[in-house]
Amino acid sequence: MDHDQHLSDGVDLAVSVIRDTPVERYDDPTPCTDFTVADLINHMAFGLVLARCSGTREPWDPAWTADSPAPVLDGLPREQWAAAAAEAGAQVIAAWDDPAAWSGDSHMGGAVMPAAVIGSMMTGEFAVHAWDLAAAAGRRVDVGPGLGEVALEAMTGMAAMGRDAGWIGPEVTVPADAPVFDRALAVSGRDPSWTP
Repeated sequence: MDHDQHLSDGVDLAVSVIRDTPVERYDDPTPCTDFTVADLINHMAFGLVLARCSGTREPWDPAWTADSPAPVLDGLPREQWAAAAAEAGAQVIAAWDDPAAWSGDSHMGGAVMPAAVIGSMMTGEFAVHAWDLAAAAGRRVDVGPGLGEVALEAMTGMAAMGRDAGWIGPEVTVPADAPVFDRALAVSGRDPSWTP
Protein backbone atom coordinates (compact mmCIF):
# COMPACT_ATOMS: atom_id res chain seq x y z
CA MET A 1 0.00 0.00 0.00
CA ASP A 2 1.36 3.40 -1.03
CA HIS A 3 0.93 5.08 2.36
CA ASP A 4 2.58 8.39 1.52
CA GLN A 5 0.45 8.80 -1.62
CA HIS A 6 -2.74 8.12 0.34
CA LEU A 7 -1.71 10.65 2.99
CA SER A 8 -0.96 13.16 0.25
CA ASP A 9 -4.37 12.48 -1.30
CA GLY A 10 -6.09 12.93 2.08
CA VAL A 11 -4.29 16.21 2.74
CA ASP A 12 -4.99 17.48 -0.78
CA LEU A 13 -8.66 16.61 -0.39
CA ALA A 14 -8.92 18.39 2.97
CA VAL A 15 -7.14 21.49 1.67
CA SER A 16 -9.25 21.63 -1.50
CA VAL A 17 -12.49 21.50 0.51
CA ILE A 18 -11.22 24.24 2.86
CA ARG A 19 -10.39 26.37 -0.19
CA ASP A 20 -13.85 25.76 -1.66
CA THR A 21 -15.68 26.76 1.52
CA PRO A 22 -16.84 30.40 1.42
CA VAL A 23 -16.06 32.47 4.50
CA GLU A 24 -19.77 33.37 4.66
CA ARG A 25 -20.46 29.72 5.60
CA TYR A 26 -18.03 29.67 8.54
CA ASP A 27 -20.79 29.98 11.15
CA ASP A 28 -22.88 27.16 9.64
CA PRO A 29 -23.36 23.80 11.42
CA THR A 30 -21.49 20.64 10.41
CA PRO A 31 -22.05 16.90 10.91
CA CYS A 32 -19.68 17.26 13.91
CA THR A 33 -22.36 18.52 16.28
CA ASP A 34 -19.97 20.53 18.47
CA PHE A 35 -18.32 22.28 15.51
CA THR A 36 -19.34 25.13 13.26
CA VAL A 37 -17.61 25.27 9.89
CA ALA A 38 -15.00 27.63 11.38
CA ASP A 39 -14.42 25.27 14.32
CA LEU A 40 -13.99 22.35 11.94
CA ILE A 41 -11.50 24.22 9.75
CA ASN A 42 -9.54 25.18 12.87
CA HIS A 43 -9.56 21.51 13.95
CA MET A 44 -8.39 20.37 10.51
CA ALA A 45 -5.63 22.99 10.47
CA PHE A 46 -4.50 21.86 13.92
CA GLY A 47 -4.44 18.31 12.55
CA LEU A 48 -2.13 19.49 9.78
CA VAL A 49 0.24 20.98 12.36
CA LEU A 50 0.23 17.82 14.48
CA ALA A 51 0.73 15.64 11.40
CA ARG A 52 3.73 17.70 10.34
CA CYS A 53 5.24 17.45 13.82
CA SER A 54 4.68 13.69 13.82
CA GLY A 55 6.33 13.29 10.41
CA THR A 56 9.36 15.41 11.26
CA ARG A 57 9.53 14.30 14.93
CA GLU A 58 9.37 17.99 15.82
CA PRO A 59 8.34 18.52 19.44
CA TRP A 60 4.83 19.78 19.95
CA ASP A 61 4.10 22.72 22.20
CA PRO A 62 2.76 21.42 25.54
CA ALA A 63 0.64 24.58 25.80
CA TRP A 64 -1.48 23.39 22.86
CA THR A 65 -4.89 22.03 23.85
CA ALA A 66 -7.92 20.83 21.93
CA ASP A 67 -9.45 24.28 22.46
CA SER A 68 -6.42 26.21 21.20
CA PRO A 69 -6.58 28.08 17.92
CA ALA A 70 -4.56 26.25 15.28
CA PRO A 71 -1.06 27.76 15.33
CA VAL A 72 -1.13 28.33 11.57
CA LEU A 73 -4.44 30.24 11.81
CA ASP A 74 -3.96 32.09 15.10
CA GLY A 75 -4.39 35.82 14.59
CA LEU A 76 -5.26 35.55 10.89
CA PRO A 77 -8.51 36.91 9.46
CA ARG A 78 -10.79 34.15 8.22
CA GLU A 79 -10.20 35.24 4.63
CA GLN A 80 -6.59 34.00 4.97
CA TRP A 81 -7.36 30.64 6.56
CA ALA A 82 -7.54 28.67 3.30
CA ALA A 83 -4.14 29.88 2.13
CA ALA A 84 -2.60 29.14 5.54
CA ALA A 85 -4.13 25.64 5.54
CA ALA A 86 -2.77 25.02 2.03
CA GLU A 87 0.74 25.96 3.15
CA ALA A 88 0.42 23.74 6.23
CA GLY A 89 -0.81 20.89 4.02
CA ALA A 90 2.22 21.20 1.75
CA GLN A 91 4.47 20.93 4.80
CA VAL A 92 2.69 17.73 5.91
CA ILE A 93 3.10 16.16 2.48
CA ALA A 94 6.80 17.09 2.40
CA ALA A 95 7.37 15.66 5.90
CA TRP A 96 5.73 12.31 5.16
CA ASP A 97 7.23 12.01 1.67
CA ASP A 98 10.44 10.90 3.40
CA PRO A 99 10.24 7.09 3.84
CA ALA A 100 11.95 7.50 7.23
CA ALA A 101 8.85 9.33 8.48
CA TRP A 102 6.95 6.03 8.35
CA SER A 103 9.55 4.06 10.34
CA GLY A 104 9.90 3.59 14.08
CA ASP A 105 7.93 5.55 16.63
CA SER A 106 6.72 9.12 16.60
CA HIS A 107 4.19 11.10 18.60
CA MET A 108 0.67 12.39 18.15
CA GLY A 109 0.17 15.08 20.71
CA GLY A 110 1.65 13.55 23.83
CA ALA A 111 1.21 9.89 22.87
CA VAL A 112 4.08 7.82 21.47
CA MET A 113 2.99 5.29 18.85
CA PRO A 114 4.25 3.69 15.63
CA ALA A 115 4.74 6.33 12.97
CA ALA A 116 2.95 4.24 10.34
CA VAL A 117 -0.13 4.09 12.58
CA ILE A 118 -0.08 7.88 12.96
CA GLY A 119 0.27 8.38 9.21
CA SER A 120 -2.66 6.08 8.44
CA MET A 121 -4.76 7.58 11.22
CA MET A 122 -4.19 11.11 9.93
CA THR A 123 -4.96 10.00 6.37
CA GLY A 124 -8.36 8.78 7.55
CA GLU A 125 -8.95 11.89 9.65
CA PHE A 126 -8.25 14.24 6.75
CA ALA A 127 -10.54 12.31 4.39
CA VAL A 128 -13.41 12.09 6.88
CA HIS A 129 -13.15 15.73 7.94
CA ALA A 130 -13.03 16.78 4.27
CA TRP A 131 -16.38 14.98 3.92
CA ASP A 132 -17.68 16.75 7.06
CA LEU A 133 -16.77 20.14 5.68
CA ALA A 134 -18.15 19.48 2.21
CA ALA A 135 -21.37 18.04 3.66
CA ALA A 136 -21.84 21.19 5.75
CA ALA A 137 -22.19 23.10 2.48
CA GLY A 138 -24.44 20.47 0.89
CA ARG A 139 -21.62 19.12 -1.29
CA ARG A 140 -19.95 15.72 -1.62
CA VAL A 141 -16.33 14.72 -2.03
CA ASP A 142 -14.98 12.09 -4.39
CA VAL A 143 -12.94 9.62 -2.34
CA GLY A 144 -11.38 6.84 -4.39
CA PRO A 145 -11.27 3.23 -3.17
CA GLY A 146 -7.60 3.40 -2.10
CA LEU A 147 -8.08 6.40 0.16
CA GLY A 148 -11.43 4.96 1.23
CA GLU A 149 -9.79 1.70 2.35
CA VAL A 150 -7.19 3.59 4.41
CA ALA A 151 -9.95 5.72 5.95
CA LEU A 152 -11.99 2.61 6.81
CA GLU A 153 -8.98 0.90 8.39
CA ALA A 154 -8.06 4.03 10.36
CA MET A 155 -11.60 4.73 11.58
CA THR A 156 -12.13 1.09 12.54
CA GLY A 157 -8.87 1.12 14.49
CA MET A 158 -9.72 4.20 16.53
CA ALA A 159 -13.51 3.93 16.81
CA ALA A 160 -13.66 2.20 20.19
CA MET A 161 -11.19 4.61 21.77
CA GLY A 162 -13.01 7.56 20.19
CA ARG A 163 -16.37 6.41 21.50
CA ASP A 164 -14.97 5.92 24.98
CA ALA A 165 -13.52 9.45 24.86
CA GLY A 166 -16.71 10.92 23.41
CA TRP A 167 -15.29 12.23 20.13
CA ILE A 168 -16.75 9.51 17.88
CA GLY A 169 -20.46 8.79 17.90
CA PRO A 170 -22.19 5.42 17.67
CA GLU A 171 -21.64 3.47 14.46
CA VAL A 172 -24.25 4.14 11.78
CA THR A 173 -25.77 1.19 9.90
CA VAL A 174 -25.13 1.12 6.15
CA PRO A 175 -25.69 -1.69 3.65
CA ALA A 176 -22.96 -4.35 3.57
CA ASP A 177 -22.28 -3.47 -0.06
CA ALA A 178 -22.04 0.29 0.59
CA PRO A 179 -19.02 2.03 -0.95
CA VAL A 180 -15.92 1.65 1.19
CA PHE A 181 -15.78 5.33 2.14
CA ASP A 182 -19.44 5.27 3.21
CA ARG A 183 -18.48 2.39 5.52
CA ALA A 184 -15.61 4.48 6.88
CA LEU A 185 -18.04 7.33 7.59
CA ALA A 186 -20.48 4.94 9.26
CA VAL A 187 -17.79 3.43 11.51
CA SER A 188 -16.82 6.96 12.53
CA GLY A 189 -20.40 7.71 13.59
CA ARG A 190 -21.43 9.65 10.50
CA ASP A 191 -24.51 9.14 8.37
CA PRO A 192 -23.28 9.21 4.74
CA SER A 193 -26.62 10.76 3.69
CA TRP A 194 -26.35 13.65 6.19
CA THR A 195 -27.39 17.05 4.87
CA PRO A 196 -27.44 20.46 6.55
